[in-house]
Amino acid sequence: MVGTMIIATFVFTGILLLNVLSDNLIKNLQEKVDISVYFEQEVRESDIVMVKQELLKFPEVTKVEYVPKEEALKQFKERHKNDPLILESLEELGENPLQDTLNIKAAQYGSYEDVAEFLVQGKFKDFIDKINYRQNEAIIAKIFQISDAIKSGGIIFSLVLAIIAVLVSFNTIRLAIYSSREEISVMKLVGASNWFIRGPFLLQGILSGIFAALINLGIFFGITWKISPSINNYLPGSELFLYYKVHIVETLLILLGVGIALGVISSFIAVRRYLKV
Repeated sequence: MVGTMIIATFVFTGILLLNVLSDNLIKNLQEKVDISVYFEQEVRESDIVMVKQELLKFPEVTKVEYVPKEEALKQFKERHKNDPLILESLEELGENPLQDTLNIKAAQYGSYEDVAEFLVQGKFKDFIDKINYRQNEAIIAKIFQISDAIKSGGIIFSLVLAIIAVLVSFNTIRLAIYSSREEISVMKLVGASNWFIRGPFLLQGILSGIFAALINLGIFFGITWKISPSINNYLPGSELFLYYKVHIVETLLILLGVGIALGVISSFIAVRRYLKV
């Protein structure tokens, strides 16, 4: 019984960590999405800051970054430091051709269009030279579609694994109790109460769940420590081992809850059929 409970709680722990990774993947994808607002050369910095403050009032807007044209030029030179032709062309111009910019991130795909419409049609329209939303619209839509697909797929996959784990646990415990069916029948015939008969099996289920939770806690401590650096190379910022250490108490409580619940409920249902003598 303990072995089965270890497998079941192992699956549930895996589901928890897979959800963490999928959330990080979605976050990384959406971090790559933004729109940029380019301002007219004569617009003052105080006006740009005012626009930024107005945008931050949108509940869907998660971040607004102001990039002055001087900083934009510095970043441009850094990106093209190995391209002497571009750097020479900048020197020939004799002035900074770039514009002050606001880079905007939002939580939902539709929010970008709302922000773009607000800027184009609102009181700040005379400040703005252009917004690159239309150029990026298809890419933004695709990234959010991928994010939604990952989220939906993760939920379905997690449910399937959870159902399989529950069924395997229940059937294994039922088979274990089946071997004690004659003992249960004899105890029932000599007058033992239902709860007196159930007690040892329920206790066994509880202890199996506790042992399984503790064993899996140690197993996943080693697994996350081993694979976390490799995962972080492909999914920067995931830090799976750090997440596991920080949330180890919550993970233990969840595993204890799952393990004990599976053991108790499966034992209760499996014993019930043999109490009818």
